[in-house]
Amino acid sequence: MTIQRAYKYRFYPNNEQARLLAHTFGCVRFAFNNALAFSKEQYEQGNKTYLADWSKQLTALKKQSEFSWLKSVSSVALQQSLSHLDKAFKSFFESGFGYPRFKSKRNKQSACFMANAFKWDADKQALTLAKMKSPLNIKWSRPFHGTPSSCYVSKTPTGKYFISILVEEEVAALPNLNKSVGVDVGIKSLAVCSDGLVFKNPKSTKKYERKLAKAQRKLSKKTKGSNNFNKQRIIVAKIHEKIANCRVDFTHKMTTKLINENQVICTESLRVKNMVKNKKLAKAISDANFGEIVRQLEYKAAWYGRTVSKIDQWFPSSKLCACCGAVYQGKWSLAIREWRCDCGSVNDRDLNAANNIHIEGLRLAA
Repeated sequence: MTIQRAYKYRFYPNNEQARLLAHTFGCVRFAFNNALAFSKEQYEQGNKTYLADWSKQLTALKKQSEFSWLKSVSSVALQQSLSHLDKAFKSFFESGFGYPRFKSKRNKQSACFMANAFKWDADKQALTLAKMKSPLNIKWSRPFHGTPSSCYVSKTPTGKYFISILVEEEVAALPNLNKSVGVDVGIKSLAVCSDGLVFKNPKSTKKYERKLAKAQRKLSKKTKGSNNFNKQRIIVAKIHEKIANCRVDFTHKMTTKLINENQVICTESLRVKNMVKNKKLAKAISDANFGEIVRQLEYKAAWYGRTVSKIDQWFPSSKLCACCGAVYQGKWSLAIREWRCDCGSVNDRDLNAANNIHIEGLRLAA
């Protein structure tokens, strides 16, 4: 099976490259924000604008002397920022959630370069971006095969530079297995499987929240814009980065294990954007990464010849007895971790839900 896979590497630019990247990030941010402001302004006047309109406006801006600095960076990166805005609007209109927001220079900076905006030398393993005289000093942590079709350059708030290279690859399907599993995700245990396997919730945010709170208190006492403020800002950013890295690492390890060991994975169809409206649980739900777990299971299953069966979100997996099929009739709450059915079986809330998800998922898959 031919897939598109992104390989992410850290790189170390020299002073000249760092200056050009900083200028590129600024121009890309300006192009995106200007197009978004233009779109909102036209919409208030009753007019709709599209990608072609934003592109024409950007071309007109380049011809003005006060915006001549836009010409000193790759035009491909600027056009890609408009394409990203177009994609953001389409996503918003499809889901009704996540209206495009203006980009800030204090957050992660990024720029996208297509194949006509960089040079790749496979023999020397050297990648040179447009407008640069020398290739980037990339730390090749793992090899890839194929020709890059695009690359995504980013700079984190902690000052680290990364490049994500997209290539087409052939992926062999994993051997077929006679095993399937139901997965119930939650906050107490991140995932409970019908075969008894339990993935404990690492609770990355809670693990570092005291350290983060202390660093943020120190930051609040610094004079904004001073050297000490910037030093402390980086310390806070590093803690946030640590939390995000722990979460991503655990999610990838968990989903890879489930894909490798099961032919069919049955899960719930979760509406995370509705779940986080609960103010008491929003922080814990966001930290649990439910949406990313399902997303990774789906694309990894497509790569390796597995099947993900998603049951209806209203299916009473926790309240339904996996032994006799009776539904719990008492008052239901999150505090109930175990309940006894009239048939005599004592049901653990999470394991019972995983078993029901497994049964229903297999029925739907069949």
